[in-house]
This record gives sequence, structure tokens and C-alpha cells, in this order.
Amino acid sequence: MAPSLSLLYDRIRTEEKELINAAEKRGADLKAVDAKELHLTLTDPSKERDLFGDIALERCVSYFRGLHITAALEGKGIRVINPHSVASVCGNKLLSSILLAREGIPTPKTVVAFTKEEAMKAVEEMGYPAVIKPVFGSWGRLIAPLKDRETAQAILEHREEMGNPLYQIYYIQEMVERPPRDIRTVVVGDEIAASIYRYSAPEDWRTNIARGGRAEVCPLSEQLKEIILKAARAVGGGVLGVDAMETKEGIVIHEVNSTVEFKGAMSVSEVDIPGKIIEYALNLAKR
Repeated sequence: MAPSLSLLYDRIRTEEKELINAAEKRGADLKAVDAKELHLTLTDPSKERDLFGDIALERCVSYFRGLHITAALEGKGIRVINPHSVASVCGNKLLSSILLAREGIPTPKTVVAFTKEEAMKAVEEMGYPAVIKPVFGSWGRLIAPLKDRETAQAILEHREEMGNPLYQIYYIQEMVERPPRDIRTVVVGDEIAASIYRYSAPEDWRTNIARGGRAEVCPLSEQLKEIILKAARAVGGGVLGVDAMETKEGIVIHEVNSTVEFKGAMSVSEVDIPGKIIEYALNLAKR
């Protein structure tokens, strides 16, 4: 009997449409499930199980929605791409930094503090410019450069006044001197599917495609491939987006994404990225 798949979404984007099309082309049984119209009975592991097939592809835009749905499905014995253990690490920059550092993977210098006073001390010790990021978040939202003492004080005070405890975990990195681009690599299992440069949009220092960044194919050296795959393994593997920056001292990995967006990579690459993801899911279901 052929394996069946489900795709969990809360908004249909280009990536989700392409995954559905890729499944259809392969004759795969895939059911799209809107997470916004879903409720799950946690106290009955067998209930609702048949809805999700052998493997669920979690593709929610909302990180916390997707993370908790993944936990609920795994509680019912359903395998999810990516597993809760991977999604929880990739969605938390602090946890990602810990695992990457532990595996000896080059990353930007990073410190964490839990009051604005200690955060200020950390920035002063690190030196300007630096970057403050929310521990949770995507698309470059609420990432701010700390250019000098006055700017740092103002931004830290603002984070304190926001009242959200998540923004009072002060995750601060050195400002890496790099070209106006970074490198996004889509990893599927043990394979690098595609790699692109992401160039900053005009008048924006962030490279996110969602913010108007421009994509271009990036050729990878064998050394860079090794670093990227090592970073993917460090967080648990699966279908991932590994983000790297070029520095004078070499490549640093600054983020690994669990629900990877690959629209930009598809626009410049001839690789069938959604097809590779569907094939990975089908092969995983057969094991």
C-alpha cells in the first residue's frame, strides 16, 4: 500500500502550492489540512489519527501554531517533517546558537542577558556595532542594529517597556562585516537541494526575500557544503534552510530554519525543490 501524506498549513503560499503539485505529479496521496480549522483531542491518541496519513508536512506560517500541532501529532504516533525536537530548536535562536557552538560550527559571537542593565553591559563588552534579535521570530522582524551607546540604550528600554517577556530575553550578536548578501541553502535529508545568495533590498541591510531581497544561484565549495550539512545535523536534520554569511575570517552560520521558504531558490534554480521534499517524505514513510 502506497504511503499517504498530509500537508498542514495556515496560509497557502507559493511553497505549499508547489508541494501539492509535486505530490500530484508523483501520484502521491496528499491531503492538505488547514490548521485554522483543526482541533485535536489530546486525551485520545487514536482519535483524528487517520486524517494525517503516514507523514505530516508541517508548513504553518505561525511558528507557535506549527510547533504545538507537531507535538500533538507526535503524541498520536504520527511522524512529522520536521519533528518537534527540530522545530523547537530552529525556532529559538538561543537554542540554535547553543547547539551550533557545541558542535564547533562557526557562528557570530553571541551573548544573552535577561535584564536591560546586563544587556547593556554585554553590548559594551562586545563593542559597537552589534545586533539585537528576538529569540523567536522570522523575516527579520524586530531585528535592530545597535550602532552606538545611545541607540543601544533606547532600543533596550523599548524592549523592556514592551512588556512581552519573550522580548526581555536579550539575544545580542556581533555585527558581522559581510557583503550585502547572505547564503540560503535548502537541505533535504542528507542532501543539499539548492543554494542561493540573498541580496539586500535597496535601503535595507537585511537580506530576507520576504523583505524584497534578490536571489542568485550560489555555487558551494566542498568545505562550505560540509559546514552546511554539519549545521543541519546539529539541529537534528530534516528539511531545513541553513543561512550563512561570508566574513573575512570565513563562513559563519547564523540561522537554521525549520519551515524553510524556498520560493526565492526556486526562482533562480533549476532544481525541483518541492519534488525532492515530497520524495524525502515518501521515502521516510516507507521506512
